[in-house]
Amino acid sequence: MSSIILDIAVLLYLASTGVYTAFFFTRKDRLLTTAQYILIGGFIVNSAAVLARWIEAGRIPATTLHESLALFAFITVSLYIIALFRYKQRVLGAFVAPFALIISIIAVFMPRGIAPLSPALVSYWLPVHILIAIAGNAFFALAFFLSVMYVIQERHLKQRNFKGLFFVMPSLETLDELNYRCLQIGFPLLTLAIVSGAIWSQNAVGSYWLWKPRQIWSLITWFLYAALLHGRLTAGWRGRKAAIFSGIAFATLVGAFILINLLLGGAHGLAR
Repeated sequence: MSSIILDIAVLLYLASTGVYTAFFFTRKDRLLTTAQYILIGGFIVNSAAVLARWIEAGRIPATTLHESLALFAFITVSLYIIALFRYKQRVLGAFVAPFALIISIIAVFMPRGIAPLSPALVSYWLPVHILIAIAGNAFFALAFFLSVMYVIQERHLKQRNFKGLFFVMPSLETLDELNYRCLQIGFPLLTLAIVSGAIWSQNAVGSYWLWKPRQIWSLITWFLYAALLHGRLTAGWRGRKAAIFSGIAFATLVGAFILINLLLGGAHGLAR
């Protein structure tokens, strides 16, 4: 049942992406509103898919790549909706919708079987670690989208192209501020995810750190975002430089997440 519901969510994310694309060509406000409502509809269906999978599996649905990506899409869109109501950044949805669509499509084509966990790994640290980690990734995703928007808007200003998307995009100051806020939340969550993962590993196998590929890449990602925040705080990194570095860090995060899961199987390799 959860797989069928996720298929419906993919269709809604596809429709939302299509309407957002039409908005960029026509800049008609009603299309932006329509795309936004369809995206929220996709989020609701995505939520139902995650909940149904949770009930079917009897645990948090994040121990296979299929489950992890569906949960990633759900949390990313949920953060966008919060940002929408708090900061009124409607155009941000035009970047969130394609991302949710892509990772949901990948999830759909991944094996959908429910993989049981080894009894030794059944722990309350499982939902704690995974929810913190994916929430941190979702904040980094929003930071990346805001970085892309910054680069686009900066280009309009440099070329004095004061038309088209220039009037629907937020100011550079707003984009930079929101990007920084996402990083300020995402980085502590990433840190907590690494710490909670180490504690979970100690409880499960008797060692805090095993130097597995996932742990190594998590540490690499941590250093990248630490360098980015350090650059902003001490070297005054702002704007384009911070935006590009944010993009590199996020590409490393997502690339490692998907490739390692494809090569090693399962989320964290805990399924048995």
